[in-house]
Amino acid sequence: MTDSTAYLPADLVRAGSVPITVVPLHVVVGGKQHREGVDVTIESLSEALRSFTPLSTSRPSPQEFVEAYEAAAAAGASAVVSVHISSEMSGTCQSARLAAEQSPIPVEVVDSRSLGMAMGFGVLSAAEAAGHGQPAAEVAEVARIRAGAAKVAFYVDTLEYLRRGGRIGSASALLGSAFAIKPILTLVDGAIRPLERVRTSSRALARLSDLTATAALEVLAAGGQVDIAIQHLDSAPRAESLAATLRERVPQAGHVIVAELGAVVGAHVGPGTLAAVASPRPG
Repeated sequence: MTDSTAYLPADLVRAGSVPITVVPLHVVVGGKQHREGVDVTIESLSEALRSFTPLSTSRPSPQEFVEAYEAAAAAGASAVVSVHISSEMSGTCQSARLAAEQSPIPVEVVDSRSLGMAMGFGVLSAAEAAGHGQPAAEVAEVARIRAGAAKVAFYVDTLEYLRRGGRIGSASALLGSAFAIKPILTLVDGAIRPLERVRTSSRALARLSDLTATAALEVLAAGGQVDIAIQHLDSAPRAESLAATLRERVPQAGHVIVAELGAVVGAHVGPGTLAAVASPRPG
């Protein structure tokens, strides 16, 4: 089980033998609450962001997780591994842990210390491990290790949305020169941190390519395997271009996927965001 901020492509969710349940987070647009991935579109979110419509996000309630765990038990599951967005960014893990106390079957809650496909690849590897019959504690550790090993770099057109949502952390040091730079950010121990400053969007995209290719090639040089994901908000052409470049630079990569970010993360990063993930596969 995971939450909607993994932004897993539907074909990958369906590909394995072990079902993956996605519990949606919530986004409130102009006072109306929606469930991410269920009843809010990226187009409506982008329009709301550009028009400065009030936006907020919230975690699933413990009761929503209780219902999901009960449904898994009713479907025949003997245990659940519940992998979620970093607790530095959301209270989702807290809701899952409270619900686990009421679950009819054992639940292993994993704080991925990440989000997006950095977390999503961990979910996929955990489902694969479960399909091979590994016990829940070991499946949880697979998710934790893979999510923690991912290298993430992302570009935002403006820091304003992160500032509004309070998710900017130490990257707030960049605000003083925000109009003169294009920030490249990363995740460090589950929180957003500044990585580099560049002057143009084209240079930012080139650096995303360099950083991701370098991370992926280091894994391959050490004898490992690696997957790559490019995620974006309302920036499909740039995402496809970056993915094509990385397929050429890292031809030995497994998956090189392109997926759109959803409303919850989108509300905090804004249109034009582009993220790149290099995720080593478990040995």
